[in-house]
Amino acid sequence: MYLGHSPQHARSVALILSLKTGLVSPQFHCSFDDLFETALQPGALPMSLWQTKTYFRRETTEVPVHTKQSMDSAPPNADPPESDRQESEDIGQLPENITTEGNNEPQQETDQEVIQNHNEVTTSNGVPLHRSMRMRCPPDRRDYIVYECLATEPKHILEGKHPLAFKASADPDTMYLHEALRAPDRDKFVQAMDKEIQAHEEGKHWQIVDRQDIPPNTPILPGVWSMKRKRRIDTQEVYKWKARLTIDGSKQKYGIHYWETYAPVITWPAIRLFLVLSIVLKWHTRQLDFVLAYTQADVETDLYMEIPKGFQVEGDQKRHALKLIKNLYGQKQAGRVWNQHLTKCLQNLGFKQSKVDECIFYYKRSIFIIFTDDTILLGPSASELDTIVSLLQWQFQISDEGDICDYHGIQMKKRVDGSLELTQPHLIQSILCDLKLVRNHPKSTPIPSLTSRILTQDSEGADFDKHFDYRSVIGKLNYLEKSTRPKIAYAVHQCARFCATPKKSHGEAVKRIGRYLLGTPDKGLILTPASMSFECWADASHAGEWTKTNADIDPTTAKSRSGYIILYAGCPIIWASKLQTEIALSSTEAEYIALSQALREVIPITNLMKEAVKMGIKIGTTKSNIHCRLFEDNTGAIELAKVPKMRPRTKHLNIKYHHFREHVRRGLISVRSVTTTQQIADIFTKPLNPTLFIQHRKRIVRW
Repeated sequence: MYLGHSPQHARSVALILSLKTGLVSPQFHCSFDDLFETALQPGALPMSLWQTKTYFRRETTEVPVHTKQSMDSAPPNADPPESDRQESEDIGQLPENITTEGNNEPQQETDQEVIQNHNEVTTSNGVPLHRSMRMRCPPDRRDYIVYECLATEPKHILEGKHPLAFKASADPDTMYLHEALRAPDRDKFVQAMDKEIQAHEEGKHWQIVDRQDIPPNTPILPGVWSMKRKRRIDTQEVYKWKARLTIDGSKQKYGIHYWETYAPVITWPAIRLFLVLSIVLKWHTRQLDFVLAYTQADVETDLYMEIPKGFQVEGDQKRHALKLIKNLYGQKQAGRVWNQHLTKCLQNLGFKQSKVDECIFYYKRSIFIIFTDDTILLGPSASELDTIVSLLQWQFQISDEGDICDYHGIQMKKRVDGSLELTQPHLIQSILCDLKLVRNHPKSTPIPSLTSRILTQDSEGADFDKHFDYRSVIGKLNYLEKSTRPKIAYAVHQCARFCATPKKSHGEAVKRIGRYLLGTPDKGLILTPASMSFECWADASHAGEWTKTNADIDPTTAKSRSGYIILYAGCPIIWASKLQTEIALSSTEAEYIALSQALREVIPITNLMKEAVKMGIKIGTTKSNIHCRLFEDNTGAIELAKVPKMRPRTKHLNIKYHHFREHVRRGLISVRSVTTTQQIADIFTKPLNPTLFIQHRKRIVRW
């Protein structure tokens, strides 16, 4: 019996209740038969014994549960039968009001059990064996859990830590309909609902049809209201109450309601590259937002939706439904349908789509960047941007939000010296509240400088007490690191490796990152362009996380860590701290793998710049030559990159790591030596002392 996904594992891990044993266990390899092609015939299901095994029913000789009315159909608050409340002397640690008393007569076997017992091999004392003659042992951990018991649990059970009964935590500004209607600002949400319905009606996004006119066996999908308060990043003031009417996409079936679902989005490296370019060339910027973007595209296939709450129609609502004419939010393919519609319309208007990144469009000398329905427009002429906005408003419903100031949770502030500062104060405050570190003492580094403090599995360490949501905080730190805080990349990646089974030491490491952020909540990434060139700094720590105590149980400790950062005009564009996928046999090999990984990012970003030049984007007054300087502190890796000579100690390297040699030969990439103390990528590979950490931080983020 499927009980939903496991709260202790990934969402792909299912909780399965065994009908025979009454045990609940996480299963990692479940196959779900949505079409019921493998369903058993009626009468072939196994006898359901979970109620007996979990002491919700006495052992009896009754017929299987699927042929009679069982306790499953009883009301949640119904009292159990009087016979089930008898006390038993053999219960041990179980609650006094739960009994295991049963009949003295032997229980009759079902046909399935007779066949199973006939095929089993047993020992002299009756203990069944596997076919390999191993003795069968019951699992050490037994979870006597069923969802039906949550409504009728005794008081003393509710006081404990029930593995399935816990309070769900969520963003208080994101609500369901019934929650929004009970909120103090209920009137604002009601007005937003009226505005949403009016927009759909005026846009003729659907039509009301009689259910009798709908083709037979056509499913009618539910309609769902999604309510949200939108706040300003800097002041946290609520500036918009949003009510979005969506269709329940979870009820859609593949091949009937949808096919492909992938929709591309712009990457942050591309956004940062063009932001730096706009600062250097003193371009104008505009931020545009498509109003009800998805509904501006036609629906991909016929879809019917139930009339949602708050929608008034003439006659009986149960007799009518909505046939969608336009693409509606909530569909699995909604983003893809919108992107295809937007791309087609932009090309008809004269925009040229990038071949390197399909979310970038060129129009004369301007650049149009798309992130689903939020867009950025950059160009050298304000009048040309006005022309583009007018052109888009003729085709789409958009709102012009003026000069760019915040984008997807990142506050962008122009400084007096012309530089651009990217910060995420709201996200940092949310992390500190999750960690309960509002009044703690800040730290100068996100990780202790002692190499002995490198995180490991810590299998024998104390368990994490779960006083904060480990996965949630790591998710927020990942977005913070990838957006505006490159210097915490190493510390965050170390902690993220142990999300499945965190220990106390891992929780302390996360809080250490929080204490570092506590001292710099208003800091971020300052884009201050200098020389117009690409630079790549790559470094590796050869087996830097190897420990003698964990080497026998954790083979990943033998892997090296790569760290690299790619700069354009001295501003960070791309950075990463990651374990290498293969075990390097020498420091030269580890450094060479780091070079290869870094240049896999360099080559596409330089190709994007070359394409922009071909499209008429004038980067400088002279002829542009796109070139990247690569800085490395290992002489063996430098020589291997420059001189592709096969040597006994390097000829085993996988050919996939030699892909950039042609770019070096053609002069598009030059490899240069740098001292270890000047290697800024060192901050991504190992803990550093405060002096060296601050030195590298200043060169990367300019503070």
